[in-house]
Amino acid sequence: MTLVDYADRMSRAARAAADAGLAGLVITPGPDLTHLCGYQPVATERLTALLLAPGRTPRLLVPVLERPDAEAAPGADATEVSGWMDGGDPYEALAGLLPPGRRFGISDGAWAMHLLGLQRTLPDTAYSALSEALPMLRAVKDAHEVELLAAAGAAADAVFEEIVGVRFAGRRESDIAADISALLRGYGHSQVDFTIVGSGPNGANPHHEAGDRVIEDGDMVVLDFGGLKDGYGSDTTRTVHVGEPTKEELKVHEVVREAQEAAFEAVRPGAACQDIDRVARKVIGEAGYGEYFIHRTGHGIGVTTHEPPYMVEGEHLPLVPGMCFSIEPGIYLPGRFGVRIEDIVTCTETGGRRLNNTDRELRIVV
Repeated sequence: MTLVDYADRMSRAARAAADAGLAGLVITPGPDLTHLCGYQPVATERLTALLLAPGRTPRLLVPVLERPDAEAAPGADATEVSGWMDGGDPYEALAGLLPPGRRFGISDGAWAMHLLGLQRTLPDTAYSALSEALPMLRAVKDAHEVELLAAAGAAADAVFEEIVGVRFAGRRESDIAADISALLRGYGHSQVDFTIVGSGPNGANPHHEAGDRVIEDGDMVVLDFGGLKDGYGSDTTRTVHVGEPTKEELKVHEVVREAQEAAFEAVRPGAACQDIDRVARKVIGEAGYGEYFIHRTGHGIGVTTHEPPYMVEGEHLPLVPGMCFSIEPGIYLPGRFGVRIEDIVTCTETGGRRLNNTDRELRIVV
């Protein structure tokens, strides 16, 4: 028996669409479809689309050959499933379900060929990306979702506690990344999304791809990794040091730690997302490193590891209980080293709750 009320999710999404002035939502394969009705087909050139509109039963249009899988999806009982045959026109089939001359929300990940096919068939319709039209669609998690995220975070924490016990010096970044990937799967992750290992000067690139650089004694090493466990994301970053750090390295790490802590303490219902970014940026700026903090402070997480809301200047959405997001300030000194510390946090009625709980002090490795 599923713990998710997919019918309620779809109904709330349809109401949100109406409140946003949309005639309905066109949901294509990807995280929105998974979240709303539990169906996870592979996106292909064959159109699959869930249509949600206020006051109407959800309609799931699928290729006939995939209809058995669609009907077995957890939320399928709350939809009317219909199929289209190869050789037929799926856009005509979907157009028959859409009122003409209206605006619809459509999944951000919808293939261009499918959107263009709809526009060709219904030239008087218009479409808005869901992340812009309904940024809160998946932003607020229920208690069950929060605990799934907490379990994913605990698994990532366990990975960190193991990886700091391996030898770093003399090994390639890609070797450490492979160890992390294997550990994530060993701790229940079905999908590994990223394993960033940025050693020495590579750590100054926030999204450095682990490469063939051999890690040396004296290196600062940024470790950022995550993926999906039981359908929900993990994402954590800690920075370690091979051997004893210099005073400057200790100082930079402490500034980032203080910024991360201050941003966490700022989490409360009603605070704007940009407020979290401003708090972290203020600490780093006052320490003289403002120009080296070159990315937003955080991003939402759920059925994907990056999704709205974003902790960034200009994002005025207020935090509400159930929002889950990263807090990950960093300092990146070009050609030298970088430091980042990241936890996933959920907003509660009284403040913030960390879903990552490993030590945030600079850890020494060998």
